[in-house]
Amino acid sequence: MSNLYKMYERAYLKQVKSRIEEPRQFIQVILGPRQVGKTTMINQLLPECSIPYVYESADAITATSPVWLVQVWETARLKMKAFGAKEYILVVDEIQKINNWSEVVKQQWDKDTREKVNIKVVLLGSSRLLIQKGLTKSLPGRFEILYLGHWSFAEMEAAFGWSVQQYIYFGGYPGSVSLINDEERWKSYIKDALIETSISKDILMLTRVDKPALLKRLFELGCLYSGQILSYTKIIGQLQDAGNTTTLANYLKLLSDSGLLGGLDKYAGSVIRQRASSPKFQVYNNALLTAQDHEIHSTAIINPKRWGRLVESSVGAHLLNHSVSERYNLHYWREGNNEVDFILEKGDKVIGLEVKSGTTVENKGMGLFNEKFHPHKILLVGTGGIPYEEFLKINPKELF
Repeated sequence: MSNLYKMYERAYLKQVKSRIEEPRQFIQVILGPRQVGKTTMINQLLPECSIPYVYESADAITATSPVWLVQVWETARLKMKAFGAKEYILVVDEIQKINNWSEVVKQQWDKDTREKVNIKVVLLGSSRLLIQKGLTKSLPGRFEILYLGHWSFAEMEAAFGWSVQQYIYFGGYPGSVSLINDEERWKSYIKDALIETSISKDILMLTRVDKPALLKRLFELGCLYSGQILSYTKIIGQLQDAGNTTTLANYLKLLSDSGLLGGLDKYAGSVIRQRASSPKFQVYNNALLTAQDHEIHSTAIINPKRWGRLVESSVGAHLLNHSVSERYNLHYWREGNNEVDFILEKGDKVIGLEVKSGTTVENKGMGLFNEKFHPHKILLVGTGGIPYEEFLKINPKELF
């Protein structure tokens, strides 16, 4: 399976290749959660380019000193000179590990620009928040971002021949494909190699978190309730030593920036939204939900209520991943007992989307939402609407 993974080329590859082949103008920044194939893609891409290159990873070094980055850059300059090359590619992976990386990148990039040294730079990182902070603070006007999200159903089907049922239960981590026939081993891999590593390396090591145990518990709870709305007061009731709602909202933001767990806000039309609205938890990848659950694939698939939740969560994960790369806002709506699962908002266009996996298709919430907000479109996914296996292959930007 791992060979299939290494051979399969995600659509992003062509985009990065064409940007690298353009005349030097912007630093290319590739962001995305752990284990979605950023490094694999770069390793596929570099041999395809006719330009000589150097690849370095900050993950491989123990010290996080900015001096390392300067040395890497100088090496690239020397190699370029030695080769007599007209241009050169410098790739630095896990850039967020380096202290003050954005200042160093700014100095070195500007130096090359002044001295007309044609080094093209690609930076890879797995913490969206940290990278974007550094970019906006030190590098305005010098970069372009490409966000690599979790693998979609279309990609998992094309690369590994997965069925929609496999995707809904096992999610979209390509590195875990070979383990799904031994579910206990698969769950351990997701928990240890993905969840634990993302939380400890991308959040706790790089951001100040006063209550790490609380952040981990919030993540577990959020996964358990993926696709459900919980007030912060209710969340506090479920957590020991909960701190306050602001702390929880900040922790949820950190988890979202690492591509693990998001909290959707309630849609309020043109009214200024209150930050305190109860979040609707949504995992970025269904594997994060099922790996922490006691239920197994064979029983989940025959339990209509459980399966319905997994279907809704995988539609939500699909919408949430694309909301980052396609830059639309994702919300939910609720008034009393009436609810609409997902609200997509881009510019002045609003789309209401309901997921139905059972036999009932009646939903008063959508009718009320339609009367109140007059959305651009209302859509039903599942029973009586677009089949969910078709919807999971659509890029949601096509709905606008």
